Amino acid sequence: MSLDSSTPFTAQQLDEVGRELLFTGARTANAFSNEPVTDDELAAIWDLAKWAPTGGNSSPLRILFVRTEEGKARLLEHIADGNKDKTASAPVVAVLAVDTQFHEHIPTLAPHAAEMQEPCASDEAAADATSRFNATLQAGYLILAIRAQGLTAGPMAGFDGAGVDNEFFADGRFKSILVVNIGHPGENPWYDRLPRLPHADVLRWA
Repeated sequence: MSLDSSTPFTAQQLDEVGRELLFTGARTANAFSNEPVTDDELAAIWDLAKWAPTGGNSSPLRILFVRTEEGKARLLEHIADGNKDKTASAPVVAVLAVDTQFHEHIPTLAPHAAEMQEPCASDEAAADATSRFNATLQAGYLILAIRAQGLTAGPMAGFDGAGVDNEFFADGRFKSILVVNIGHPGENPWYDRLPRLPHADVLRWA
């Protein structure tokens, strides 16, 4: 069922299959098959991720899908050596970036708070902190959306951000924050799963 703004929303618990797909069973792939990822699949990933919340509905994340051989070659120049092989094997690599001029869209995204456009435009430090925090939130949502689309995501911080920005975002408006390999798992794609912290080290109650 497709929901729109006129359809009442009722929170429901995700079943075990969905939990495994998104969380408990999902893994980060380190090798990818030759099976292609289509434009429709990439569009569907964003059509899921875009609905998750950001502060003031600011939505500052921008995505560059690198999929041509020429584009991959340009990108690989700026990927850390330990990440080059897995990136080269991925059919699509998403470069996630912050739009430093995200506030231009505030009147469209938050018409009830359009007056927030001016402070964001005039206070560069505050705007940078806000946009980076919210773009990072969106990066997490995007990883889950990739998994929900039946694909595997390989997020990586091991790259030269300044180099990537100079290569692909030369006008300076977008600033890269994460690179995510996208595709179907290839041969021996998984490393051993690392542990997670127990409740006692993470949770507090008040």
